[in-house]
Amino acid sequence: MATAKKLTDNHLTCAICTEVFTDPATLQCNHTFCKSCLLNYTKTQPEAVQAKSIPCPSCRQLTKVSRGPSADANVCSVCKTQGKTTPATSWCSVCDEVFCDGCLKMHNIMPMSRDHEVVDVSDATKKRARHRFMCKTHKDKQIELFCKDCRMAICHTCCSIKHRKCDDVDTLDNMTPLVREHLSNQNQELKTKMTTSENITILRKSQIKDIQTNAQNIKDEIRNIRQRVVEVILSKEKQLLDKVDRSSDEQVHELQAEIKSQEIELQMYQQQYEFTANAVTSNCERDMYAVYKSVGEASTYNRDTGKRPAQERVVFTHDMDKLSKAVDDLQLGEVAAVRCVSDRQSTPVLHHNIDCVADGDKKDIHLYDVTVLTVDGLTVTVVADYYNKSLKTYHTSDPNTLGNLLLSNGPCQIAKLSESQIAVSVPWSKEIVTVNVTPDPVLLSTIKTSKEYYALSSLSPSQLAAGAWKQPHSVDILDMAGGILKSINTGVIRSPDYIHVTSNNNLIVSKGRVNSLVCVTSEGEAVFTYTPTADRALTWPWGITTTSTGDILLVDGDSHKVIQLTESGQFVRDVLTQQDGLKYHYGISLDGDGFLYVTCGRFVRVFKFKKTVK
Repeated sequence: MATAKKLTDNHLTCAICTEVFTDPATLQCNHTFCKSCLLNYTKTQPEAVQAKSIPCPSCRQLTKVSRGPSADANVCSVCKTQGKTTPATSWCSVCDEVFCDGCLKMHNIMPMSRDHEVVDVSDATKKRARHRFMCKTHKDKQIELFCKDCRMAICHTCCSIKHRKCDDVDTLDNMTPLVREHLSNQNQELKTKMTTSENITILRKSQIKDIQTNAQNIKDEIRNIRQRVVEVILSKEKQLLDKVDRSSDEQVHELQAEIKSQEIELQMYQQQYEFTANAVTSNCERDMYAVYKSVGEASTYNRDTGKRPAQERVVFTHDMDKLSKAVDDLQLGEVAAVRCVSDRQSTPVLHHNIDCVADGDKKDIHLYDVTVLTVDGLTVTVVADYYNKSLKTYHTSDPNTLGNLLLSNGPCQIAKLSESQIAVSVPWSKEIVTVNVTPDPVLLSTIKTSKEYYALSSLSPSQLAAGAWKQPHSVDILDMAGGILKSINTGVIRSPDYIHVTSNNNLIVSKGRVNSLVCVTSEGEAVFTYTPTADRALTWPWGITTTSTGDILLVDGDSHKVIQLTESGQFVRDVLTQQDGLKYHYGISLDGDGFLYVTCGRFVRVFKFKKTVK
């Protein structure tokens, strides 16, 4: 027969504990388990035990219970059949029965069992070690072989009768180390899978929480926008109502003045009427003619009230069709489920451009770096304009400049300290400035340095990682006063142009003239050096960022690409190419919503990612 081969499947393994059988016990359905596992299992099935049958843990087929599981384990098996409870003193590894001293003597003199191996029943460890693996077909035969073709543990009789045509049968002694090694390896794999599954579960729960939080924030933002629109409508309503009130008040005032005038005239007419009536009824002709003369003179000045201009009327006119169309065309915003560049099956789509030309710019635009902050719920894009010596801030949906901070020299890389504070390298002045974004950029402090640092990133709230001009192959770790705490070797890259600190505090550095990307730990241990060749060779690598899943995004200048790598430095894909409008691109950043920002000439191009349609 063939020699032993490497075991690749689960054999001789208990389905309950997933270990090699200890005291195998086979149920009537032919499923086998460790006896101790089966006894523990029966404790969870009290009704079945009371009915003297238990369901198989694998197939649920019932098996009759010949004796109590554990309570009678130390009672002589022979005496128990006679209704006695004689304590057992010995255990036969072949019969798998316990005996008292008297019954053991009978067991030892019987020809069929005199050669069986017997041990003290109190020695549980020795009992398990000496428990023989007996054939369920030939119950007096010990299983000593394993047929790999049939995947069965068998005795010699089974091998001679049923497995004569099998090609691969080996002894259990040879197989047991392989089985143990295989199961140990499997356990290690299971532990790894358990850890991975647990981490994925934690990640997914965190993602669910993030999704719910994000959804609530978006709802709040929509409600705020709706409130602002309502406030605009209410303001317009108030303007119209006020105009109605003003126009109506003017008309009422005019009419009230007219009424007052008429009341005065009425009193005058009443007086004249009474005076005239008295003159007519009196017998004095002198008084009558005197009245007649005064009435004639007074009538000369009478106003003709019938010729007064027609009264104005306030009217409200509106175009319901136009108003309805305006309401229909009203857009509070757009809600879309966007993917992230972390989804390697996603496709980039240009979302919008930010024009970074500002009033007062004296030279061409050179956007060295970009970062994105969230300030009081407002998404703010910050760019370092090297030629114009300025730091500019923009609202991502507004092309107008929000703020423009002039510096002593051209700013280079931006290090994000928090959602409202950044540090910016100003190499030619040997400075690092800290800036508060309100969203206008406000200078907080100027840190004087001993070297001209171009590359800059935040290692911790109190430490910066900086790469200096014309310095050895190293990155300096600085305190917030500019003091050098230590230097880290960066391998083939000298004087890095860009530094990015990953979520696990590794440092990734790039250099335009060195066609490599280097990753080291914060202690200076090499993680990887990415130096592809042929068509994938780097040509002037610049800006670096990482995704939420640890993937690396690298700007490669002369190839007009943004390249995606795994956390360990393996190529994934070209995320963006020249067809996406990449030209004169240097800085790169991701925001919390998965939008990708790349500086291109005078613009920051903003990309969103959608599902690839196959």
